[in-house]
Amino acid sequence: MDDLAGKHIVLGLTGGIACYKAAELCRGFVKEGATVQVVMTDAAAQFITQVTMQALSGRPVFGSQWDAREANNMPHINLSREADAIVIAPCSADFMARLVHGRADELLSLMCLARPIERVPLLLAPAMNREMWAHPATHRNMAQLAQDGATILGVGSGFQACGETGDGRMLEPAELLEDIVAFLQPKPLRGRRVVVTAGPTFEAMDPIRGITNHSSGKMGFAIARAAREAGAEVTLVAGPVHQPTPRGVRRIDVQSARQMLDATVGAVAQADVFVATAAVADWRPAMQSEHKIKKDGSGPPTVAFAENPDILATVAQSDRARSRELFCVGFAAETRDLLANAQAKRARKGIPLLAGNIGQLTFGQDDNQLLLVDEQGTQELPRAPKLQLARTLVAEIARRLAPVRP
Repeated sequence: MDDLAGKHIVLGLTGGIACYKAAELCRGFVKEGATVQVVMTDAAAQFITQVTMQALSGRPVFGSQWDAREANNMPHINLSREADAIVIAPCSADFMARLVHGRADELLSLMCLARPIERVPLLLAPAMNREMWAHPATHRNMAQLAQDGATILGVGSGFQACGETGDGRMLEPAELLEDIVAFLQPKPLRGRRVVVTAGPTFEAMDPIRGITNHSSGKMGFAIARAAREAGAEVTLVAGPVHQPTPRGVRRIDVQSARQMLDATVGAVAQADVFVATAAVADWRPAMQSEHKIKKDGSGPPTVAFAENPDILATVAQSDRARSRELFCVGFAAETRDLLANAQAKRARKGIPLLAGNIGQLTFGQDDNQLLLVDEQGTQELPRAPKLQLARTLVAEIARRLAPVRP
């Protein structure tokens, strides 16, 4: 995806066994298109070598404020001015304390102090023993750092190198990468609440069998991630799929269309945007057998169907949607005549924006192509990774929203 193309990240390492994760994080930054400049403290060099980090970043590593490779002998100034972000991972309890007090007697803390605060964000990935993490001094320091403009990326929980188990582990590289990519994305939905439905529904015939479809949920999960990246508070109502929950997204798992309706109606009560990406079953078996329907030689059972509630129409006809307090976006998965069917569905549902696609070309795939339909006309989004399309769709939604009231 090259999510970090054109970005220059200064990756700072402080003392801690989690330095081994910094190697993978560095590689992740590079794979996403960023250039990476590694700066290490002396303590970090006890856990991982400069040779390793130079090999992964492709750039010489800095470790001393007296490094003569800089023509003006001011690496703390030059490195901070070149950065789009400074990421300290791992960030030890000691280094957080140093930052709080403005210590500047080694290169990394000196560089953080010298950075232009308004232009170069500072992101901290703490890593420490669970007791150190829980200590009041650590929490006081984090509160002060946040007040001073730093962003604390949080910690994981689990087995620690000391043999104890609890909070304080550095987040995994993939988690940090997702959080940092999100941090650096534009924030056109800041202050908004977004609800997204995703995946299929499962309509049971008996405790074993049911009716469903091929939707993987990937498009809806990508939209939830893109909305969170854009600054929104996101609730994801997911049918039965096995997709990982995007970072920072609240997830509600459901099975049937009626369960999805109940969860959605509750979630949109305070929302600004509703994106109905789920492939909801139009019908369900009218009767559900208490036990497995057995094959007994008398032929297949006759199944009567009942119509499921229309989730998008229900939400779109609500008072909040009619008054445009709630902006509704529909999806149409078609097998033919996409333009005509998408236009007809948008008019039938009474929604301002609809995204259409060809079902057999998107279900289960990592990429997709969309046709956006609104009252002004249509816009084609050519085939691309689903996350890229999701970001484009989120930008289109943000462009159509009324300004946030002060």
